[in-house]
Amino acid sequence: MPEGPEIRRAADKLVEAVVGKPLTTVWFAFPQLKHYQDVLTGCRIDAMETRGKALLTHFSNGLTMYSHNQLYGVWKVVAPGETPDTKRDLRVRLETDDRAILLFSASDITLGPREEIAQHPFLQRVGPDVLDMTLTEAQVKERLLSPAFRRRQFGGLLLDQRFLAGLGNYLRSEILWQAALAPEHKAADLDDDALERLASALLAVPRLSYATRGTMDEEEGDSGHHGATFQFRVFHRAGEPCERCGQMVVRTMLSSRPFYWCPGCQR
Repeated sequence: MPEGPEIRRAADKLVEAVVGKPLTTVWFAFPQLKHYQDVLTGCRIDAMETRGKALLTHFSNGLTMYSHNQLYGVWKVVAPGETPDTKRDLRVRLETDDRAILLFSASDITLGPREEIAQHPFLQRVGPDVLDMTLTEAQVKERLLSPAFRRRQFGGLLLDQRFLAGLGNYLRSEILWQAALAPEHKAADLDDDALERLASALLAVPRLSYATRGTMDEEEGDSGHHGATFQFRVFHRAGEPCERCGQMVVRTMLSSRPFYWCPGCQR
């Protein structure tokens, strides 16, 4: 399942295709959204904002569309009037003179005034987005030590979108390896140095994955970040030696998801 960096990169492609251009065609599959078609035609998309795995599409007339891909939803960028040959069900078409963006298979789509969409239950429930560049390590550390999270084991906490939005399974493994922490630890039991390592990794690992497009190339990522590419250290590397201590990386199940870690240095 895509995690925060993949969702943000997909949104970047949508932004590049349609933001700032008048909409020539607006179409919704769901009957309760049909009356917005005429209202939005001629408007522009001002911005597209990710909140974890949700996408907020902000229109120039003050309306916002909330969409969540869940398991099967996917956006496509195509030429105007084009519909890809797919078994997926088309839910949304937003078209300009030169490009169109199509949302397939998503079932959670809501449209309304910006201030009302801000009160959507999912948005009220999720924590800060790890790719929000205004989020600081100090704020993450404070969140780790808050009453809601300080006694939660990291193996489960790092999958909980109420803690930080945008984290997922591969990021969980990579973050805990980077911080040299086992998944059974809790923030309440750590010293300040360990908390600092974890707060740093919680922001640095997702942001590096986003900036370098998750490349496995050790030389240069697709984004051209020389010497700063994202490479899995433990995820999907069971049976290989840990590059930090040499002990074999192991795979186990944690919170019903595969988890990869090094028992030698994640203590």
